[in-house]
Amino acid sequence: MAFPVLSVIVFTPLVAAMIILMIPARRKTEVRGVALAAATFALLLSLWVYIQYLTQHLTGYQFVEQYGWLPALGISLHFGVDGISAPLVLLTGVVMFTGVLISWGDFDEHTHLSAGIQDRPREFFAFLFVLASGVFGVFASLDLFMLFFFYEIAVFPMYLLIVIWGWIQTREYAAMKLTLYLFIGSVVALVGALAMYWNAGQTSGVYSFDMLQLEKAGFSASFQNLWFLPVFFGFAVLGGIWPFHNWSPDGHVAAPTAVSMFHAGVLMKLGAFAALRVGIMLLPEGAQHWSWLIMLCAVIAVVYGAFIAFVQTDLKYMIGFSSVSHMGLVMLGLSTLNKNGLTGAGVQMFSHGVMTALFFAVTGMIYDRSHTRQIPELGGMSKVMPFAAIGFIIGGLVSMGMPGFSGFIAEFPIFLGVWQSQWLVAVIASISIIVTAAYIMLNIRKVFFGNMPEKLEGHMTDVTVLDKVAITTLCLLMVGIGLFPALMVPMVQSGVNHILQLLGVA
Repeated sequence: MAFPVLSVIVFTPLVAAMIILMIPARRKTEVRGVALAAATFALLLSLWVYIQYLTQHLTGYQFVEQYGWLPALGISLHFGVDGISAPLVLLTGVVMFTGVLISWGDFDEHTHLSAGIQDRPREFFAFLFVLASGVFGVFASLDLFMLFFFYEIAVFPMYLLIVIWGWIQTREYAAMKLTLYLFIGSVVALVGALAMYWNAGQTSGVYSFDMLQLEKAGFSASFQNLWFLPVFFGFAVLGGIWPFHNWSPDGHVAAPTAVSMFHAGVLMKLGAFAALRVGIMLLPEGAQHWSWLIMLCAVIAVVYGAFIAFVQTDLKYMIGFSSVSHMGLVMLGLSTLNKNGLTGAGVQMFSHGVMTALFFAVTGMIYDRSHTRQIPELGGMSKVMPFAAIGFIIGGLVSMGMPGFSGFIAEFPIFLGVWQSQWLVAVIASISIIVTAAYIMLNIRKVFFGNMPEKLEGHMTDVTVLDKVAITTLCLLMVGIGLFPALMVPMVQSGVNHILQLLGVA
């Protein structure tokens, strides 16, 4: 029997969380050591899956495992990855690994500076890893029931992570708002999923949550048109689609650094991926019927998010609204239902995940040292933390879609796909490119260059070695894919070809 690599990836964080909870609370170093070991192990396995898929030119679902769980109801633990989910499994491994490094929390006797997570790191890492396990599970699941199961596991710890370790001013409001939005969205999507289960069962006589079976169920056009919107938008709430994006910037701002990295880097991709996997792939005729509405909501998110990001004075809010804008591009790519748009959306999910993880990591480093995120109160950061400045600038270039970086490789096909589908929408969406360039350049100049405010002089210190490892890891991925698109684009295209077949059947 082949090594069950996906099961090991999915359950490694869960097992690590249990081990961490068994360690006495006072032994913080051991807690961090176990967390780093588990995160490294999960990263290496997810990298191995990615490299195998890439180098062997695989297509379709690979590394498939299936274990009966509730056969009477047609529920099984069914894992497998394709060209779209394999990069997202790697993304989760990367964000998990860098999130642990950023949260390390070392105390410097000379500067009396404490960065990272000082308060109850044991519980923090345990909750963070339960969340990671849920995320891995969604990206690897080929069973609709288990996809929902892992989806809820990924959403639930967010409330606790924000309300306990978040920014004290807004954490209770933001955590409750986030949880309500996401739970209501997932309940709406669940009703649609159950409708698919019953309809497929009545038609074929076999009641199963297996998504490979549901792809062949042949739902009627009227059924698809009725249920597509609840399923797609139920998940797309987590993808930050307008007008259901409101929870997202507040959640970003209130969350501790590693949770912001997970939230923007991975969780928003969870919503977009599930909307694609369950909405578009299982209800392709419904997707074609309603694609105009998704495109409309997405283009509003893209342009509106960019303009709102432009006027923010809080660095985290700026990145939060920037995320709404960039995730709007993912939804815009999905709405085209053509090869270019879908390929761009697949690459953008990875590129944006790495980029926002980097942005939030650097913002966390600045906040830990200056105790402010207000852009007018910052300046001259490149003098004391040059490494962080370089990381933020590279993230900015990715955000602007500069050639040579992963952002360009992602955004160019999206705009091509939108132009093919509806040229006017592409013209309107392109406004965001100019606005994004403006706020990124302005904020890099204000925060990292110019004179440092007097009250910060002498109090700022450089980032730690672990911070530098995290920044380097994230930057290398964005530059690598920008310079060598063949590292990802053909893989994503293999996943897109399967989606196009489903749409073609419709």
